[in-house]
Amino acid sequence: MPLMELLLREDVDTLGVRGDLVKVKPGYGRNYLLPRGLAIQATPGNVKQIEMQRRNLLKKEAADRDHATQQANLLNEVTLEFARKVGEHGMLYGSVTSMDIAEAFAAKGFEIDRRKIQLKDPIKEPGEFEVPVKLHREVTTNVKVVVKNEDAAS
Repeated sequence: MPLMELLLREDVDTLGVRGDLVKVKPGYGRNYLLPRGLAIQATPGNVKQIEMQRRNLLKKEAADRDHATQQANLLNEVTLEFARKVGEHGMLYGSVTSMDIAEAFAAKGFEIDRRKIQLKDPIKEPGEFEVPVKLHREVTTNVKVVVKNEDAAS
Protein backbone atom coordinates (compact mmCIF):
# COMPACT_ATOMS: atom_id res chain seq x y z
CA MET A 1 0.00 0.00 0.00
CA PRO A 2 1.52 3.39 -0.96
CA LEU A 3 2.33 5.94 1.68
CA MET A 4 0.55 9.28 1.93
CA GLU A 5 2.51 12.58 1.85
CA LEU A 6 1.41 15.18 4.39
CA LEU A 7 2.69 18.49 5.71
CA LEU A 8 2.67 18.77 9.49
CA ARG A 9 0.85 21.82 10.87
CA GLU A 10 1.80 21.03 14.49
CA ASP A 11 4.62 19.16 16.22
CA VAL A 12 3.86 15.44 16.49
CA ASP A 13 6.17 13.71 18.99
CA THR A 14 6.92 10.51 17.09
CA LEU A 15 6.67 11.95 13.60
CA GLY A 16 8.25 15.38 13.20
CA VAL A 17 7.97 19.12 13.75
CA ARG A 18 5.70 21.72 12.22
CA GLY A 19 6.40 22.25 8.53
CA ASP A 20 7.97 18.83 7.88
CA LEU A 21 6.93 16.82 4.84
CA VAL A 22 6.24 13.30 6.11
CA LYS A 23 5.14 10.03 4.58
CA VAL A 24 2.65 8.04 6.65
CA LYS A 25 0.30 5.13 6.17
CA PRO A 26 -3.03 6.29 4.72
CA GLY A 27 -5.07 5.13 7.73
CA TYR A 28 -2.92 7.12 10.19
CA GLY A 29 -3.15 10.21 8.00
CA ARG A 30 -6.91 10.00 7.27
CA ASN A 31 -8.04 8.85 10.71
CA TYR A 32 -5.70 10.74 13.04
CA LEU A 33 -3.58 13.53 11.54
CA LEU A 34 -6.05 15.16 9.13
CA PRO A 35 -9.19 15.19 11.37
CA ARG A 36 -7.24 16.68 14.30
CA GLY A 37 -5.74 19.41 12.12
CA LEU A 38 -2.20 18.18 12.78
CA ALA A 39 -1.42 17.86 9.07
CA ILE A 40 -2.64 18.88 5.60
CA GLN A 41 -2.30 17.34 2.14
CA ALA A 42 1.06 18.05 0.47
CA THR A 43 -0.11 20.06 -2.55
CA PRO A 44 2.15 22.70 -4.19
CA GLY A 45 -0.05 25.52 -2.82
CA ASN A 46 0.03 24.09 0.69
CA VAL A 47 3.81 23.66 0.49
CA LYS A 48 4.23 27.39 -0.27
CA GLN A 49 1.84 28.33 2.52
CA ILE A 50 3.67 26.10 5.02
CA GLU A 51 7.06 27.53 3.97
CA MET A 52 5.79 31.05 4.73
CA GLN A 53 4.42 29.89 8.06
CA ARG A 54 7.70 28.11 8.79
CA ARG A 55 9.74 31.31 8.34
CA ASN A 56 7.42 33.16 10.71
CA LEU A 57 7.49 30.24 13.10
CA LEU A 58 11.30 30.18 13.23
CA LYS A 59 11.32 33.81 14.37
CA LYS A 60 8.65 33.11 16.98
CA GLU A 61 10.44 29.92 18.07
CA ALA A 62 13.68 31.84 18.68
CA ALA A 63 11.84 34.43 20.77
CA ASP A 64 10.06 31.70 22.77
CA ARG A 65 13.35 29.88 23.38
CA ASP A 66 15.00 33.10 24.60
CA HIS A 67 12.09 33.78 26.94
CA ALA A 68 12.21 30.19 28.27
CA THR A 69 15.97 30.49 28.85
CA GLN A 70 15.49 33.71 30.83
CA GLN A 71 12.71 32.10 32.85
CA ALA A 72 14.93 29.03 33.48
CA ASN A 73 17.66 31.30 34.88
CA LEU A 74 15.14 32.82 37.28
CA LEU A 75 13.76 29.42 38.31
CA ASN A 76 17.25 28.10 39.09
CA GLU A 77 17.31 30.48 42.06
CA VAL A 78 13.92 29.36 43.39
CA THR A 79 13.50 26.83 46.21
CA LEU A 80 9.99 25.60 46.92
CA GLU A 81 9.26 24.45 50.47
CA PHE A 82 6.35 22.31 51.60
CA ALA A 83 5.41 21.37 55.16
CA ARG A 84 3.39 18.15 55.38
CA LYS A 85 2.36 15.79 58.14
CA VAL A 86 4.61 12.75 58.36
CA GLY A 87 3.56 9.34 59.69
CA GLU A 88 5.46 6.96 61.97
CA HIS A 89 7.39 5.33 59.14
CA GLY A 90 8.62 8.57 57.59
CA MET A 91 6.01 8.69 54.83
CA LEU A 92 3.87 11.74 54.15
CA TYR A 93 0.14 11.76 54.73
CA GLY A 94 -0.83 12.55 51.15
CA SER A 95 1.90 13.68 48.76
CA VAL A 96 3.39 16.65 46.92
CA THR A 97 2.17 16.60 43.31
CA SER A 98 2.87 18.66 40.21
CA MET A 99 -0.35 20.58 40.98
CA ASP A 100 1.05 21.56 44.40
CA ILE A 101 4.31 22.66 42.79
CA ALA A 102 2.44 24.72 40.15
CA GLU A 103 0.44 26.44 42.92
CA ALA A 104 3.67 27.19 44.81
CA PHE A 105 5.12 28.74 41.64
CA ALA A 106 1.97 30.86 41.26
CA ALA A 107 2.34 32.06 44.86
CA LYS A 108 5.89 33.20 44.02
CA GLY A 109 4.70 35.00 40.86
CA PHE A 110 5.62 32.43 38.18
CA GLU A 111 3.04 31.14 35.73
CA ILE A 112 4.08 27.54 35.10
CA ASP A 113 1.57 25.07 33.69
CA ARG A 114 1.47 21.89 35.78
CA ARG A 115 1.96 19.78 32.63
CA LYS A 116 5.40 21.35 32.22
CA ILE A 117 6.45 20.04 35.63
CA GLN A 118 7.92 16.62 34.90
CA LEU A 119 7.45 14.92 38.24
CA LYS A 120 7.50 11.18 37.52
CA ASP A 121 5.80 10.17 40.78
CA PRO A 122 4.31 12.30 43.56
CA ILE A 123 6.75 13.03 46.38
CA LYS A 124 5.74 10.89 49.36
CA GLU A 125 8.58 11.40 51.83
CA PRO A 126 10.39 14.36 53.37
CA GLY A 127 13.67 15.54 51.89
CA GLU A 128 15.22 17.62 49.13
CA PHE A 129 14.35 16.85 45.51
CA GLU A 130 15.32 18.16 42.08
CA VAL A 131 12.18 18.45 39.94
CA PRO A 132 12.62 19.01 36.18
CA VAL A 133 10.49 21.72 34.58
CA LYS A 134 10.30 21.71 30.78
CA LEU A 135 9.75 25.33 29.77
CA HIS A 136 10.37 24.80 26.06
CA ARG A 137 11.16 21.89 23.76
CA GLU A 138 14.88 22.70 24.14
CA VAL A 139 14.90 24.29 27.62
CA THR A 140 14.53 22.22 30.78
CA THR A 141 15.61 23.34 34.24
CA ASN A 142 15.67 21.69 37.65
CA VAL A 143 13.92 23.31 40.60
CA LYS A 144 14.80 22.49 44.18
CA VAL A 145 11.81 21.22 46.19
CA VAL A 146 12.15 20.77 49.95
CA VAL A 147 9.54 18.74 51.81
CA LYS A 148 9.66 19.07 55.61
CA ASN A 149 7.84 17.51 58.51
CA GLU A 150 5.03 19.88 59.49
CA ASP A 151 5.58 19.20 63.21
CA ALA A 152 9.35 19.81 63.01
CA ALA A 153 8.85 23.01 60.98
CA SER A 154 6.96 24.75 63.81
